[in-house]
This record gives sequence, structure tokens and C-alpha cells, in this order.
Amino acid sequence: MTELTDRRYGRFMRRMFRRPDGTVVRDESNVRRMMPYVMRGRNESAVWHQQDYDLSKTSPWLDAWNRDHPSAPAGLFPLLMYALGRVFHERPGLNRFVSGGRIYQRNHVDLAFSVKVRMDDASPVVGVKMRVPRDEPFIEFMRRITLAITEARAAPQTIAKKAIGRLGGLPAPLMSGAMSALRALDAWNLLPAAMIDSGHLHSTVYVANLGSLGIDQTFLHLCEYGTASFFGSLGTTKRAVVVGRDGRPTVRDVVQVRWSFDERINDGFYCAHSLKIPQQIVEDPESRGLATPS
Repeated sequence: MTELTDRRYGRFMRRMFRRPDGTVVRDESNVRRMMPYVMRGRNESAVWHQQDYDLSKTSPWLDAWNRDHPSAPAGLFPLLMYALGRVFHERPGLNRFVSGGRIYQRNHVDLAFSVKVRMDDASPVVGVKMRVPRDEPFIEFMRRITLAITEARAAPQTIAKKAIGRLGGLPAPLMSGAMSALRALDAWNLLPAAMIDSGHLHSTVYVANLGSLGIDQTFLHLCEYGTASFFGSLGTTKRAVVVGRDGRPTVRDVVQVRWSFDERINDGFYCAHSLKIPQQIVEDPESRGLATPS
């Protein structure tokens, strides 16, 4: 009877402390398993990586797409987000996070980004979070991201944002204690699933379209709260001199994309190599399997 009770207790405890958004990675090397204890925070573990995207093929492709698909118009930022959805499925070692000193494999690919409700100084910034299934067609993704942005601007309050908003109204000592409690619950895998599912900082990657605000050459910091291991910023499109494959300089449209990521989830070589995939998709959508505009 005692043995049966122990087994039931063990199953209960495993379910009790199981995360809704990931499972512990158990095949890592001992060195990799030690890294969350050697480098305890995301910003202590941050790697900064910059890429310059050549838009010579991208802009004409987007123009042709928008002519042929007026019900699902595309832009540079949504194309980048689609490309990120692809890479995190193709390279699952990128879709990880650290919590409570352990490395987790994320169960889903969740993209998060910010949008302004209106383009003026007083307008608030709202977050959008999207779950991306494997092999989703580009046209379906464009319809979903357009709808997600529209809904976020119309009703920006999520469960997580409502909770954080209430905390913001507390006196400073209580607010500090409440945030410490949320961090502890997250580390112990006891944070409610509803807060994780709606929390924009509990996502695979968080990207800011800074170029839409006229901001360029900016890295985003990593947030210690939540589980987002990647933060990215898309800059402004500009003309620049690029050296072609023939060795000759030419003037082309380029955009700068800057990444900040937590190296504890995987080594820098794996992460940097993986980030070449979204660059290839954005630079030449047709060659990477996206539908060719007719």
C-alpha cells in the first residue's frame, strides 16, 4: 500500500510541477546543464547579433504579392515574422528557454511583437502573441496576423496584461513583493497556464518593428521576467552600397535586423547559423518555397 501511495504521490508531484509551455531537456551535456547556474540571468548570458538584409528581391516580390492578394496584403515585418515561425520549427534547438535553473524545450512556436494603437505620441503600445503551426501557408499566416493586430488594437487587454496592470497600481513595496512572487511561481512551474498562454514575455521570440517608428540601429534588451530567449528589432529600410558576388559595389535597399538572445539555450554557433534561415527567406521568398505571385 505504501509503494502504491508513493507512486501516486510521485505522479501527482510531477503533474503539479510540470510546465504547460515546455519540457525539460534531458540529453544536454553536463557543461550545458551547468550554464544556468554559472550565468544566472538572461542579460548576463546575452549574445548580440546583427544582420543586414538585402531587399533587392524582397520588395518586388512583396509588390507582386500585394497586387495578386488584396485580401491578404503583406509587408516586410509580417514576412520576417513568418520566416521566424519557419526557422523555429526547422531548428527546434532554437526554441528553448531557461527557467528555475533548467533548460526547457518549448512545446509551441509563439511569436510576440508590439504595435501602436495609433501613430501618435500619446497612443499606447499593445502586444500581440501568435501561435504558429508547422508548415502554415504564407497566405493563411498573413490573414491571421492582420486579424491579430486588428483585435489587439480594438481590445488590448489580455489576462496577463490585466494582472500586470493591477500590480502597477499597488504601492512600491507590495508591487515588488508581488513581482517576486510571480517570478518564484514561474521558476517553480506554478504560474497559472492562462498567464503563460497570454503573456507576451512567455514566447519564443519578441520582435519590435522599430523601423515603422523611424528608429534604427537599436538592440533590445532581454527580459528577466518570462521565458522569451530571443528579442529582435527591425530597423529602417535605406539605400546602401553593397558588394555583389562579382566583387563590384552596387547600391541596394537594405534593412538592419538586430538580435539579442540567451546563449544558455544553445551555443552561439547554432543560434547564429539558424538565424541565417529567416534572412534567406526574407531576401528571396520565392526560392524558399513561398507562393510565387502570378
